[in-house]
Amino acid sequence: MTVTRLGREIVSKSDELYRPQTPNIGIVHLGIGAFHRAHQAVYTDTYMRKSGDHNWFIAGVSLRSGTVAEQLNPQDGFYTVKVSSAQGQEQQIVQSVAKVLVAPDDPQAVLSLMASPTCHIISLTVTEKGYCHDPSTGNLNVQHPDIVHDLSNLDKPKTAIGYLVSALKTRFEAHIDAPTILCCDNLPENGNTTARIVTQFATRISDELVAWINENVAFPNTMVDRIVPATTPSDIDELADEAGYRDSAMVKTEAFTQWVIEDKFAGKRPYWEDAGATIVSNVDVFEKAKLRLLNGAHSSLAYAGFLSGYEFVSEVMEDKAFERYLNILMCDEIAPTLTPPPGLELTSYTADLLARFTNPALFHKTYQIAMDGSQKLPQRLFHTIEDRLQNGESAECLCFAVASWLRYTMAFDAKGDVIEVQDPIADVLYDVQKRDFYEIDKLVKGYLGLSQIFPQTLSTNDVFEERVKYWLSYILANGVPTALDSLLLEVQDYSPQLKQQAVL
Repeated sequence: MTVTRLGREIVSKSDELYRPQTPNIGIVHLGIGAFHRAHQAVYTDTYMRKSGDHNWFIAGVSLRSGTVAEQLNPQDGFYTVKVSSAQGQEQQIVQSVAKVLVAPDDPQAVLSLMASPTCHIISLTVTEKGYCHDPSTGNLNVQHPDIVHDLSNLDKPKTAIGYLVSALKTRFEAHIDAPTILCCDNLPENGNTTARIVTQFATRISDELVAWINENVAFPNTMVDRIVPATTPSDIDELADEAGYRDSAMVKTEAFTQWVIEDKFAGKRPYWEDAGATIVSNVDVFEKAKLRLLNGAHSSLAYAGFLSGYEFVSEVMEDKAFERYLNILMCDEIAPTLTPPPGLELTSYTADLLARFTNPALFHKTYQIAMDGSQKLPQRLFHTIEDRLQNGESAECLCFAVASWLRYTMAFDAKGDVIEVQDPIADVLYDVQKRDFYEIDKLVKGYLGLSQIFPQTLSTNDVFEERVKYWLSYILANGVPTALDSLLLEVQDYSPQLKQQAVL
């Protein structure tokens, strides 16, 4: 095939060039960031490479920025995945991405691909905020300005939901087979949630369209797991020195990877299970274990760790107080709320997660994990807290994590320097602080009164309010490290994890 010079340099390092000159686009992926390129695109590449079934090349879509297109298109979609583990590093050349489109530049080109009869899978990694929904209810936010725009401009939408409904409408009207919509974001019951948001949007377009979607379009639930830190210029320079070519689209990741997919498809699909994915009838138990243990712990250490001056996750894990905190959080407060998935022993799973967090080669920034907390914490922490409190059990470490997040949203660090809080409602959170900062009772009530974040089960729970208020005031007065020491003293009487450590 004919490829650019950059593409040729990268391809020359591959064991086998399997991509044809004109790739068949079977998948359109919305949100082609680093995670997709280190996860689903790798599974698809592995499947096509092994099977010879080359009908599943990916057209990536950037819904906002043209950065990824500028990186990948000059390389004809080829890029490097650099995997780092305790055993060393290895590189893989991925060929499954055929091209990248920038949606604002040509929305019709994107919609045409999504509505094409050869497109059987439309997948998404647009982050939690990309669904323009209310995280506390899981419903579409019809007041979201981009949703308001899309409802009146289906031919040039801005959001992933707008693009999905517009493409589905075209397929419905043209009698084109329905696709599978494959959400790969960290949402609870992500397929069901996506289906609900899509149909809520479509209800405002056409009842007939809603009926067709409900009868024909498949929305499998999925669980995705792989730690993918942001690529830095030094990572690109390092790869250039090691490999002899410069890959601006490279991604770095850990060796561990997992993809669990509900066996619910509308039509043709790649046999991703031949590339290591797990196809199951019920994703729920896998999803809860991952969202609560991995993502919940990740967010908890990110906010408290960042406020303690730690830049990287591995640095947080070197702090013995944080190591003890995470053990108690995961083993004593989170794990008891879970039913283990088949073949998964929670104690071993937790130990493996802690080992993954310590990987110093990833340079995973606490600040990166801290982004968009208002969208992430409902599924990562709040549901676990609800379960604990409903059973009359302590949620002290979880409440400490919530307090750390609220402290982080105040937009200044322990030294008083300004923090740029990246969150879709950062201004709303800051307004609460600005209004009630000097009255802790009003401050916490103001935060808990944000119904787009906190469910009523927590906002009206006296125990939750009191413990969040206690730890937020403690952190404000003394800083996170001192507050964490106090927390560990407070929970030592009830923590089986601490008692076990004392015996050891």
